[in-house]
Amino acid sequence: MAGEVFIDALPYYDQGYDEPGIKEAAYALIEEETRRYRPTKNYLELLTPIDQLPFETELLKREFERMSSRLPMESLSMKRYELPPPPIGRQNDHSAWTECVENSMAQLEHQAERVANLELLSKYGSLTWRIHNDLLTKMLDCAQKQLQALRKQIQEINWNRKNDQMEAGKTLKVLQESWVKLVTKNYEIERACQDLEQELEKMKKRQEELRQKKKKRRRGDDRDDVIEIDEDQPRKKEKEETEEPQQEIQRVEFRAEDYPEELL
Repeated sequence: MAGEVFIDALPYYDQGYDEPGIKEAAYALIEEETRRYRPTKNYLELLTPIDQLPFETELLKREFERMSSRLPMESLSMKRYELPPPPIGRQNDHSAWTECVENSMAQLEHQAERVANLELLSKYGSLTWRIHNDLLTKMLDCAQKQLQALRKQIQEINWNRKNDQMEAGKTLKVLQESWVKLVTKNYEIERACQDLEQELEKMKKRQEELRQKKKKRRRGDDRDDVIEIDEDQPRKKEKEETEEPQQEIQRVEFRAEDYPEELL
């Protein structure tokens, strides 16, 4: 699969991480990778954009626009809580005073509503707050249970990883020992084959030397037969020709018994 990374390390089984030079080598690899990494302006462009429309309201949209434009936030307006009199030019206007009276009545009603809310809060607020605290406690307990379950799951994963790596380490150790034995055995076999080849070469050379000696011996016998004329020369020659192969066969068979059976 493209982009798949194969990790050939067994952290729970491998040894030698504390040896001098290992940490420096790891830091060097990290620095090399950081030098090759070229971050772009938007390094999250490969991810799917978040759909924020279901959560955005008109107020949030205006606030986001204000923040993107870097405009200051509007201060809280207190005009609705003020009771201004009519302007100087409308002091004798009946409608202006009517608006002021209506505004004051609205403010009075608003204050009365606030008083009612405070009375309700003082009467039922403690119980409501208690219920809210109970709800928060239940939410906290649920979150803690989820956290414990996740921690347990992480611990089980780590234990499984450790067991798998330890088993893999043992298997690798057995395979490595078997490999060493096989390589050693192959080396011994190669040495034995070389020794046998050398021994065979020596045997061939010795056999060739024996043939040369035999030829020289025959030549010497022939010369002696030419110089010494004898009446029985043809008979001696025939006898020698019949006896010499037997002697040669016996000599070769006797020499072959001195060597191991693997060379025969």
